[in-house]
Amino acid sequence: MLEEVRITGLGVIDDAVLELSRGFTVVTGETGAGKTMVVTGLGLLFGGRADPARVRPGADRAAVEGRLVIDPAGKVAARVADVGGELDGGDTLIVTRTVSSEGRSRAHAGGRSVPVGLLSYLAEELVAVHGQSDQQRLLQPGRQRDSLDRYAGEELVKPLASYTAAYRRHREVTATLEELSTQARERAQEADMLRFGLEEIEQLAPEPGEEAELAAEEERLGHADALRAAASGAHEALLGDPSSELAADAVGLVGGARHALQAVRDHDKELAGLADRLAEAGYLLSDVATELASYAETVEADPARLAAVQSRRAALTQLIRKYGDAEGTCEEVLAWGKRAAERLTELDGDDERIEELRTEKAELDGRLEELATELTRVREAAAERFGTVVTEELTALAMPHARVAVSVTPLGDYGPHGRDEVELLLAAHPGAPPLPLHKGASGGELSRVMLAIEVVFAGADPVPTFVFDEVDAGVGGKAAVEIGRRLARLAHTSQVVVVTHLPQVAAFADAHLLVEKSNDGTVTASGVTRLDTQGRVRELSRMLAGLEDSELGRAHAEELLETAAGDRAIPD
Repeated sequence: MLEEVRITGLGVIDDAVLELSRGFTVVTGETGAGKTMVVTGLGLLFGGRADPARVRPGADRAAVEGRLVIDPAGKVAARVADVGGELDGGDTLIVTRTVSSEGRSRAHAGGRSVPVGLLSYLAEELVAVHGQSDQQRLLQPGRQRDSLDRYAGEELVKPLASYTAAYRRHREVTATLEELSTQARERAQEADMLRFGLEEIEQLAPEPGEEAELAAEEERLGHADALRAAASGAHEALLGDPSSELAADAVGLVGGARHALQAVRDHDKELAGLADRLAEAGYLLSDVATELASYAETVEADPARLAAVQSRRAALTQLIRKYGDAEGTCEEVLAWGKRAAERLTELDGDDERIEELRTEKAELDGRLEELATELTRVREAAAERFGTVVTEELTALAMPHARVAVSVTPLGDYGPHGRDEVELLLAAHPGAPPLPLHKGASGGELSRVMLAIEVVFAGADPVPTFVFDEVDAGVGGKAAVEIGRRLARLAHTSQVVVVTHLPQVAAFADAHLLVEKSNDGTVTASGVTRLDTQGRVRELSRMLAGLEDSELGRAHAEELLETAAGDRAIPD
């Protein structure tokens, strides 16, 4: 339950603290005193839309802080622990929401910054906040279906979950099938292009690294005569010209130098080392000379081979430009070919896939029909019970002749929640035809219908705290007394906080908070007062007669309090 709420910088509220208690708490005050800001603040605290226009002029931000007592072993405590939050004193959760004048919103729970969505999750488990705009939302068909589904409870949960999963898959299959079917021409063109490219690659059959090898071979063939002449000249320089007896050669000269040192090498180790190095040089020069002779014999001008290499290189270059990337290698072409083959396999399998999808879609059509029929059956059964119990509540709310019915109409198209259109109908008096709420209910009747629905929900799916903003709008007289009586009974099982302008309702409260403005038109810390008995008499007198010290008003107020106290003493 809510123990305390502090609101700062919100509307006319500068800084105010509401100390709440168990049972039925009522909030009253003059028109414009800021009562509705209390409900607005609670809505903000539990994940409502952050409207910077609500920030008090001159304030940097609006802030709402709530102190709640929760079950330390419950779902809410576990969820707070999941985000790193902690409970204060073992069972107290502190929740904060701030909105800057620029519209930035922040949320905290258990001392940790959390997403605003977490506050909405907490609200589902802890509190139901109903402002005046909720009555209008109740008129929306989607809201009415949600209300019925909420009342149906666990009986609807499993078939609705199965239907939702089947509906989601049905949409995926349908979208894929439409895409494949409508893009048949584009897919065929893509397949033809891929086949053409793969045929070109297959015909040329490039090998990894081939373009570099061909470049080297072309360079060698293009300069064959010069290469052979250079090799022959180098060979002669090393070994000499066999046809000339006078020409000096490098091998002979090195050999002569070695022989000159050989005779005296035993006399000096350093000179012996030099002689050995000359011997090694001689052997190396002889080996190089032999290889030069062999190389010169292998190098021949081959115009036909040169032309073939140049042609092959040109074909590979063109292929690389078409299917390669920035590096310009045969490896890139081969990689493209691999990807193209995989994509072609995928495209060629589309026809088979289309047929598989059509089969799956037909199965899902039947599955959706089956599940939607089950949803309709569950909703129709829940609608009958829902209408009966809401009608009984309306009888207790001074509408004894009103009758509420819930129409469940299966439509032709499937939607995310089934194919049912749900509409709440009200027959306000005997003989009147059941009409949609926006046609068959006045403002006061709509308020009571909404309260009756919430009372029914409290029995079917209770939350610890209910907050109502002028749920008694448009109501007076006996009907107001009955609303007060019903709210008091609801407070037997839940904490109930009500903003009201009706003394008949306020009289039934267990605790009474008065909101008053200061002289400068703001609500400050001293502007929210918890009234004692005499204070309640004065406030009810003001609400009844507009005069706090009216003798008749005070007498009537005391009578209301006595009547309400006696009614609360009678067990349900």
